[in-house]
Amino acid sequence: MSKIARRKFIQLSAVAAAGCFVAPARQAQAGDLPHLSVDDPMAAAMKYTEDASSVDPATRNNPAAEQNCANCALIQGNDGDAWRPCQIFPGKAVAAAGWCSVWAPKA
Repeated sequence: MSKIARRKFIQLSAVAAAGCFVAPARQAQAGDLPHLSVDDPMAAAMKYTEDASSVDPATRNNPAAEQNCANCALIQGNDGDAWRPCQIFPGKAVAAAGWCSVWAPKA
């Protein structure tokens, strides 16, 4: 390895290390995410609604006594938050009281 290559490597390493300390990454919070609209094409395809009680239980794929986004296996974030991230709708927050056709029971 030549001296120039070593010098360049050390410079790049120092810049990369400084970047880790200056601007540490932060996780997106549900409050930072836009709320999913029922008019969104993906939401419409998944029959998303912000109020699970408005969905007829007979039309659901997985019959269960109580189905909403808050008790779905795909929801993320903190329990008790009104809007939370969902694996099905990346970059958007869903209503915890909502429902969609991909609902799956928590294990």
